[in-house]
Amino acid sequence: MASASCASQVDLHISCKGLPNMDITSKSDPLVAVMLHDRNSDQWKEVGRTERVMNTLDPLFATSVGLTYRFEEVQKLDFRVYDIDEYTTHSLDDDDFLGSAETTLGLIVGNHVTTLPLKRKGKDAGTITLVAEETSNVKEMLTFHFYARNLDNKDFLSKSDPYLEFTRAVGDMYITTHRTEVVNNNLNPNWRPFSLSSEQLCGGNEDKELKVSCYDYDDDGGHDLIGIFTTSVREMKQATKQPLQWECISPKKAKKKKKYRNSGVIHLSRIQVEKLYSFVEFLSGGCQINFTVGIDFTGSNGDPQQPTSLHYMNPYQPNEYMQALTTVGSICEQYDSDKRFPAFGFGAKLPNGSISHEFPLNFNPSNPYCEGIMGVSAAYQNVLRQVTLWGPTNAAPIINHVAKFAMDASRSETANNYFILLLITDGVLSDMVETKKAVIRASSLPMSVIIVGVGNADFSDMHVLDSDDSRLSYGHMQAERDIVQFVPFRKYRTAPPADLARDVLAEVPAQVVEYFRIKRIQPMKRPEM
Repeated sequence: MASASCASQVDLHISCKGLPNMDITSKSDPLVAVMLHDRNSDQWKEVGRTERVMNTLDPLFATSVGLTYRFEEVQKLDFRVYDIDEYTTHSLDDDDFLGSAETTLGLIVGNHVTTLPLKRKGKDAGTITLVAEETSNVKEMLTFHFYARNLDNKDFLSKSDPYLEFTRAVGDMYITTHRTEVVNNNLNPNWRPFSLSSEQLCGGNEDKELKVSCYDYDDDGGHDLIGIFTTSVREMKQATKQPLQWECISPKKAKKKKKYRNSGVIHLSRIQVEKLYSFVEFLSGGCQINFTVGIDFTGSNGDPQQPTSLHYMNPYQPNEYMQALTTVGSICEQYDSDKRFPAFGFGAKLPNGSISHEFPLNFNPSNPYCEGIMGVSAAYQNVLRQVTLWGPTNAAPIINHVAKFAMDASRSETANNYFILLLITDGVLSDMVETKKAVIRASSLPMSVIIVGVGNADFSDMHVLDSDDSRLSYGHMQAERDIVQFVPFRKYRTAPPADLARDVLAEVPAQVVEYFRIKRIQPMKRPEM
C-alpha cells in the first residue's frame, strides 16, 4: 500500500486589514516578510516575502509564500509587516515596522483560513489573514489486476514460481517500486490486485518508461529471469477501457533463437484509477484530530517517592512520562479546535480502594477533559499524589474506550473526525491477547494508537503491535490496516524533543489518508469565504 508523504508543499496567501499609517501625504506601502524559527540555531530565518502593495492599509498580496509543511513538527512562523519607502530585495532594517504576529504552520493548515492580530510595541496594529493551499499536483491511486499465461518453466522437477518486479530509472540507476507476491508452481499465475500511487510508481511522470520483469523465485536468492517488457502509466491506464497484454521477452533467448517469440504473455485485465487525497486536504476540509492520553500507573514503575521510579517528579527535570506527553501533545494540540483532551490512567488503586484500568485523570467520569496539554500534565501530577501504583498492565480498556467514539464518527461517512490515542507505558502488557483484538477491531475505524515505552523494559510485545511488515492478526482476525506506532523513549533521552515527536507522529498522516481512502470518503469542502 502506498503511503502518503509526511511533507507537503503549501502556499500561504496573505492579506492585512487596518495597518498603521506611517506616511504623511499618503498611506503605508506594506510588505510582509515571513520568518521561520530554526530550532537548531534558535534563530528566525526569512523564508519568503510578499510584494510591496502601494498606498493601502488593507493590502491583498498577490505573491504567496511557499513552505514545506510537516505534520510531526512544530514549525513556528513570525509574520512581520513593514512600510517600504524605497523598495529593495535586501535588508528591511531601514523600513518602518508596522506589526507582527506569531503562530505555527500546523495551526494555519488546520484552520485553512487564519486571522491573527498584529502587534506593534505591545499595541494592536491591525490584522493579518493567512490562507493555506496545498500546491502538490493531483495524485492518483492505481489498482492493478495482472495475470500471465504460458510462462517458461525454469524448474526441473516442478513449475516456475513467478512474480513481477516493477522498476523505473532515476538518473543512472533503477529503483524498484513494487514486487508482487510469488505464485508457486504455476505457469499461468493470477497475482493479487495491488495498489500504488502514481507518484510512487512513476514519480508523477505518466510517460516515464517502466520496466516490468518476470522472475522465477528461488529460495537461494538466485531468481531466474523469465522475461521483461516495458510500459508506462499512461499506457497502462488504457486498461480502464479494455484489457492490455505484453509479450514477456527473455533477452538471452531473443539473441540465441531466430524463431523465438516470447517467454509468455503478461495481461493487465483492468486498472482502477482513483484520486489520492492528501493529509493537508483533509485538514483543510475541517477534519479534527481528537487527541486522547492514556498513562500507565502500574507498580512496575516503582515508588513515585523514590528517584529510581519512572514517575518520580525531579524538580530539575521532567520524568519520561512528562517529556513524552508534552512533546507529542504539543503537536497534536495544534489540530484540536477546543484544546480539551480526555486523559485516562490505568493499572492504579484509586482512593476508594478499587483497581481501575480506565479512570479519568481528573476523577470526573462524566467530563474527563483537561484544558490543553498543560492541563493534562497538571492532572497527571495530581493523580500521583492520590493513587497507589498497582497492576496489571491492561491496555485494551482504554483502546476500546476511544474506539467507541471513533465508531460513532465512522457512522457519519464524512471526514470530520480522526482519533489519536497516546499510550505511555513502562513494560509488557498483561492483556496482550485482548489488546491485539482491540487494535484489530479499531483498525477499521478513524483511529491511530501511538505507544511510547518508557524505562528499560522488554518491549517485544509493542513491536508485535506495531506491525509494519505485515498486518496484525490473531486467530481468524486480521487488521484492516496498520494503526499502531511504537517508539522506546530510551532512544531519545539525549536527542532533541522534536526528534521524538517526528518519529512518533511520522506515520499518522499516511494512516489518516489510508482510512478515508479505504472508506472512499473525500475531504469535506469548507464554505466559501
